Amino acid sequence: MPLSPAKAQRLPQAVFLNRIATAVPPHQIHSAFTAFATGHTANEKDRRALIRMADRCHIESRHSVLEPQMPLGSGTTCGFYQNALPFPSTRTRMTRYEAAAPALAEAALERLGLADEGPRITHLVFATCTGFAAPGLDHWVIDRYRIPGHVERTTVGFMGCQAAINALKLAWHVVRSDPAARVCVICLELCTLHLQDSTDLEQLLAFLIFADGCAAALVTADPGGMRLEGFRAGLIPQAADMITWRIGDQGFDMTLSGMVPFTLAHALPEWRDAILAGAGVADIDLWAVHPGGRSILDAVAHGLDLRDKALDTSRAVLRDYGNMSSVTVMFVLAAMLAEARTGQRGCAMAFGPGLSAETMRFTMA
Repeated sequence: MPLSPAKAQRLPQAVFLNRIATAVPPHQIHSAFTAFATGHTANEKDRRALIRMADRCHIESRHSVLEPQMPLGSGTTCGFYQNALPFPSTRTRMTRYEAAAPALAEAALERLGLADEGPRITHLVFATCTGFAAPGLDHWVIDRYRIPGHVERTTVGFMGCQAAINALKLAWHVVRSDPAARVCVICLELCTLHLQDSTDLEQLLAFLIFADGCAAALVTADPGGMRLEGFRAGLIPQAADMITWRIGDQGFDMTLSGMVPFTLAHALPEWRDAILAGAGVADIDLWAVHPGGRSILDAVAHGLDLRDKALDTSRAVLRDYGNMSSVTVMFVLAAMLAEARTGQRGCAMAFGPGLSAETMRFTMA
């Protein structure tokens, strides 16, 4: 018996992440930042420890809007951070963000095809936690790509590495409520603008893993790409101080506890059924886990008892690009879109301040 029009209208609208485009800045800085961090340690013991950590992080390349100065070990890195001078102020870092962000966004948006799609965009969702200005990058995108001035704009700010999932969740809700909506989601992070002048090993770890990047996506009711099936958040209140992200006088200051992997590994079994909406781990073909670091991926694999190679795509993104905060899980999803088969079921997840997690279920269309 066919559904009445009233009942049909109440059915959830199918929502698709149609495509993702990615971009990184031109400067490869992994060696330069690692050498600089090693020279910043307080003593020989810490120096040796940092060298071991660099070797074990499983990162081979990272990119930055900052250009390395040569030769490596010359005492400066990118001209932005220098041993003999105070590190840049927050104002200086924000000025650099505002100047560098448009070119990086343009590289991703051109690949997304926004030059043709722009006039049809109804909603723009922009996620970042590494730079703020008003009017900001969203205004620049609207002007550059002829997006109508009545476009509905939302900025997802300061949610850390999980913000891409939040941005996609907003797009999902928009399209479910309006099948004609066409949502452009942009994640852009310039993490390398926020390295801290410190000899603390946990602070210096940022020199070894963080990088810059941008990802842009189109979310609509048009079938194709991956169908977004649902979202689920998780919060560990007793671990609120394990990941923090605060504005300081010299950039944004992160606390990243070494206890994060252990805590996640113990929380994930409790969250598993809710995250997967009743499905089993074996039912999931694709695991798009934010590669916050090698130990984070190892913790997820252990906590969910994943099969061997389940996180190979995440590990490859970490190896080639490092941790680009919110952008990184979008790189993982983009790689899966390029290679996955129709009907494969997936789960994406990323972690952020709180300690908290954001997850997303999807099926390849």
